[in-house]
Amino acid sequence: MFIKWFKRFTKRLTLRFLPFILKPVYKLYEKYLWMQIESGPIPLHVGIIPNGNRRWAQETGLPILEGHVYGYEKLKDVLKWLWELKVPYVTVFAMSTENCLYRSRVEVENLFNIIRKGLVELLNSNEIHKNRVRVSVIGRLEYVPSDIKDLIRKLEESTASYDNYFLTIALCYGGRQEIVDAVRSIAHDIASGLLRTDEINEEVFSKYLYTRNIPDVDLIIRTSGEERISNFLLWQSAYSELYFCDVYWPEFRKIDLWRAVRSYQKRERRFGR
Repeated sequence: MFIKWFKRFTKRLTLRFLPFILKPVYKLYEKYLWMQIESGPIPLHVGIIPNGNRRWAQETGLPILEGHVYGYEKLKDVLKWLWELKVPYVTVFAMSTENCLYRSRVEVENLFNIIRKGLVELLNSNEIHKNRVRVSVIGRLEYVPSDIKDLIRKLEESTASYDNYFLTIALCYGGRQEIVDAVRSIAHDIASGLLRTDEINEEVFSKYLYTRNIPDVDLIIRTSGEERISNFLLWQSAYSELYFCDVYWPEFRKIDLWRAVRSYQKRERRFGR
């Protein structure tokens, strides 16, 4: 028991003081990375799977639910960094369909509370309106509490005319479920005489997806060392570049983002040609 406590204590101590010790070195390295990427191609659309909040909390001796709070605060930083890069489209995997249905009610309610707070902050954010960020929420919103659906509607309406940046929040979302919903809509339109089967192609199919108004994702970043996309943007990620980062999401730094972009810039994108 003592050894376990001591490990947690030393890790928390390290996390608290190490950034101050390494800050000068970190700033130099950040500048070095920026010089490497600033003139290269910037992805049009970045997808983020912010994984590792619970494990980070456990390893730092915090309650698991606190991990999600820290993860939310980190997301605000990362969005600012992406907008500094002039990345126009960002999609964040906030909560999967499986999270909504199968995690404990306590954890799901905690996540919904964080989402409520986030939506209110976005609605009242000077930065969102100054930068003209259009916000959309996609997923099986029938699983979402009614007050959150009201907030989503208000946020989407208040940013509907913006066209500088596009933030998509995937909430109670699953890539397979999205494809199933698209097939259902296509079948309905065929039965109604609005669509013929010989008209269906990739372009037409894409128009039935939740993401019908945004381009396919160029770069997907997943934290925590897990190397899978976990049902995230399955159709849209057919030719995405994937970047898996070993750090937990609450520890994600600007240099980690810059490294992901540097990796993206070094890859030759031929789209199967």
